[in-house]
Amino acid sequence: MLTILFDGVAYGMLLFVLACGLAVTLGLMNFVNLAHGAFAMTGGYVTTVLLNDWHVPFLMALPIAFLATAMLGLLLERTLYVRLYTCGHLDQVLFSIGIVFMSVAAVTYFMGSQQQSFQLPAFLQGRFELELLSVGRYRALVVAMGVAILIILQVILMKTSFGSRLRAAVDDRRVARGLGISVGPIFSLTFAIGSGLAGLGGALGVEIVGLDPNFPLKFMIYFLIVVTVGGTSGLIGPFLASLLLGIADVAGKYYLPDTGSFAIYTLMIVVLLMRPQGLLSKAQ
Repeated sequence: MLTILFDGVAYGMLLFVLACGLAVTLGLMNFVNLAHGAFAMTGGYVTTVLLNDWHVPFLMALPIAFLATAMLGLLLERTLYVRLYTCGHLDQVLFSIGIVFMSVAAVTYFMGSQQQSFQLPAFLQGRFELELLSVGRYRALVVAMGVAILIILQVILMKTSFGSRLRAAVDDRRVARGLGISVGPIFSLTFAIGSGLAGLGGALGVEIVGLDPNFPLKFMIYFLIVVTVGGTSGLIGPFLASLLLGIADVAGKYYLPDTGSFAIYTLMIVVLLMRPQGLLSKAQ
């Protein structure tokens, strides 16, 4: 039971790492970026190439995947996304869906349609056998990174001048510019960080959920569920939502193999019926 609970927590942490970038762009920047999964896929492919072709150590490949995806996000934000900030959400949805299909086609052309994999280093293979539960070493790393990312992002958003300027720019860009806040660079950096976090989640997720060119389409709904259930007013809500959904998904598939895959959707419906605005968001 405890082993299943821990595996659910680990899966939830992976969902959080994958979705926290979307929580940043959607919740803080009010931009509906459905192409978030494409950035996650980019991080996964960068990691597989680094490990399989260039034999880069795994722990070194993770920050490279983050930086590479962040740079791609920054490039696209400055050239394409910036034009959609003042448009309606429907325009943003249609644009980002187009990015998704383009990314799927490009990856299929250059990398092939086969499932990607790589060999974890020896120190991350196997499990820690404790008295009451068995803890996978790699999943323990994912949990630790998820908690660390939450703490770092919360400190940046709530305790730094950058976080204050970002919140001010989101609330009213015109007033923020009048106060001397450079809205453009702040949005660019925020979007780059969100994209980089997606890439890091994609890199971590190769071993757990797999990776192929259809990754953005298969997991788009999971990102949206995390942000919808958790709310868009901060990161604590998506963090708690990721834990609940991860545990529900793993436990449902273990105890109810035939119908357990619907557990995550059932939980989403129940939560939204009780809290339509999300777990921690305030009702409008």
